[in-house]
Amino acid sequence: MQQQERPPTVRAVTIPFADLRETDKDLGGKIEEGLGPHGLGIITIADVPEFPELRKRLLRLAPRIANLPEQVKKQLEDPDSRYNFGWSHGKEKLESGKLDTFKGSFYANPVLDVPTTDDVLVSRYPSYCRPNIWPNENLPELEIAFKALGKLMMEVGLMLAHHCDRYVMGQGLGSYDGDSLEQTIAHSRCHKGRLLYYFPRQFSKQTDVESVSSWCGWHTDHGSLTGLTCGLFTKNSVEVPCPDSAAGLYIRTRGNQVVKVVFDEDQLAYQIGETTEILSRGYLCATPHCVQAPSSENASNVDRSTFALFMQPDWNEKLKFPSEIPYHQEVCVNSTHTLAFGTRNSLPNDSVCVLTLTS
Repeated sequence: MQQQERPPTVRAVTIPFADLRETDKDLGGKIEEGLGPHGLGIITIADVPEFPELRKRLLRLAPRIANLPEQVKKQLEDPDSRYNFGWSHGKEKLESGKLDTFKGSFYANPVLDVPTTDDVLVSRYPSYCRPNIWPNENLPELEIAFKALGKLMMEVGLMLAHHCDRYVMGQGLGSYDGDSLEQTIAHSRCHKGRLLYYFPRQFSKQTDVESVSSWCGWHTDHGSLTGLTCGLFTKNSVEVPCPDSAAGLYIRTRGNQVVKVVFDEDQLAYQIGETTEILSRGYLCATPHCVQAPSSENASNVDRSTFALFMQPDWNEKLKFPSEIPYHQEVCVNSTHTLAFGTRNSLPNDSVCVLTLTS
């Protein structure tokens, strides 16, 4: 049987933190190259102070929470939030429709432990408004490490959002119809951090390890901006390099080409979400992506830990959709072209966030 050709490897566009923090610096070229209509929808920030230490401090806790006693993890689950707070394992489905036991996740809002005390809002938007759950008795250091990294990633994300706004407004469009990306993120109360732990191969019930989406299926983030760390691999509790050069993050380009995207472990990556693509009229690009598991002989007993911060509009944020969006069109948006972000969970098939490619 002929071996399938591997997708090409591409290094993400990088901006030095020293440049990012200068609010008046022209980063339009970098923003367009990485996040624009022909970019990969991802950009990395280099030399962020304290990030390498905070990354390792949190990621090293992922195996520990995954290996807590089952009765302890059960107490950390929150089914009323649709498992969007606390511990979640085997609750989501893979592309095949099977339950995903490849990875476990711990979710929390790194900024607000209690986003709201309004019972009506908690009932209406449980995925965003319910309080955090922390394993204070069994793993008290998790809360401290989770919040420290999450808040840093948000601060850097706000700096990136500022330059994204400057780029979009520089395209001759003038100001946004509603809040800018920076304002949307800064005002929101429902940012969500996700600490992920990918179990070693032999501990998973699934056997599909050949596909590029074998560890995490194809998806596009629905929020505004997603911060992402490079994965941390361990084997028998010892940190190791990635055991398979084919493993990692894959992105599908505008031209429908699949590429493997790499960045350094001390760099902080950001991806555009579909909400931002729509509101920027397509000038900022959200791309489908997935994660491939290691499958070489050296991959046995190897696990992976990583962290993502989903920066998204407030649940009550009124999203004003433009009448025309280059490259994509939104599906099932009502005739007023205005919708509260939180209502996406009450619409079929994630209607607000479904984008259809147009030529």
